[in-house]
Amino acid sequence: MIQLFNKKKKKSEEAYYYASESKLIWWRFKRNKLAIVGMIILILLYIVGIFAEFFAPYDPNKLNSRYVYAPPQRIRFIRDGQLVRPYVYGYKMERDPETLQRIYLTDESKVYPVSFFVKGDSYKLWGIWESNIHFIGVEEGEFFPFGTDRMGRDVLSRIIYGARISTTIGLVGVFLSLLIGVVLGGISGYYGGKVDFTIQRLMEVVRSIPDIPLWMALAAALPQYMSQIQRYFAITVILSLRGWTDLARVVRSRFITLREEDFVIAAKLAGAKESRIIFRHMLPSLTSHMIVSITLSIPGMILGETGLSFLGLGLQSPTISWGVLLQEAQNIRTVALQPWLMLPALFVIITVLCFNFVGDGLRDAADPYHT
Repeated sequence: MIQLFNKKKKKSEEAYYYASESKLIWWRFKRNKLAIVGMIILILLYIVGIFAEFFAPYDPNKLNSRYVYAPPQRIRFIRDGQLVRPYVYGYKMERDPETLQRIYLTDESKVYPVSFFVKGDSYKLWGIWESNIHFIGVEEGEFFPFGTDRMGRDVLSRIIYGARISTTIGLVGVFLSLLIGVVLGGISGYYGGKVDFTIQRLMEVVRSIPDIPLWMALAAALPQYMSQIQRYFAITVILSLRGWTDLARVVRSRFITLREEDFVIAAKLAGAKESRIIFRHMLPSLTSHMIVSITLSIPGMILGETGLSFLGLGLQSPTISWGVLLQEAQNIRTVALQPWLMLPALFVIITVLCFNFVGDGLRDAADPYHT
């Protein structure tokens, strides 16, 4: 038994010594439970966003005048003291005799079983495949687990559709920031001299401008006749203009160190082109850091889009994003009477936290001196 244990231990040690850098990073990353949980939640969020038409119970723009500002329905599992399949009770609407405001009560005479893969509103997945099958819903009656808004639109469906915009804008924005940061930081660190001086002063000017006024000025400068798709990419570029400086500084300092290393000098003596030296010899040594930087930068992009849209300077309705949905939560009346309209903020918080957990896990895993 002891010999078998020693053999397994020896094999694991050999695998550790012969493993590639990426495999070592993955092994260290798996030890961080918060990072793993965050990664799983992010994968689920992106899957839901990609297949929003299928996962959303209703068309996000479907109006229902009968259920304006309807509160969330509670999904129940116990009926008459027994465990049954999930179900919801219907609504019973009354009027306040003084304010004439709608009051929604639970009508226990209306029981709607909750099912998976139910037929509902027709849609085209990615504008190609037409279907009417939804992941969850009820065959008849109403199903509003997150309530409805001022037009009777299902909040859950709108949050799911909003995930597609709010999460992808972070990826696109970070890609542009990465591209600008690596190119300018690499040029600055590799060539030095006047080129380095010019790029450094540019970075200092960009870093000295406050975020919110910069975003507000650039977003306000966008023409009103732009389509929502054009505005989406314009907001992405605006967010990228501020996010590249940190990565550029890191790349610059790393290149200053690497350009004096023996393998770089050997490549120069061998007649390698400067582009090959930069992209084939120097940049690969920054791969782990760039991955961590991307992961930690995405939350800033998501918060930037949410903030701009919340202030009315970013994306506008009928485009659906978490920031656009939060525009309806700008008043005390909503907080006091319809608090469920603030649920998109919860998804923003969860997404940002998960990205931070994953980024911290990757940073620790990529650090060879971290135990």
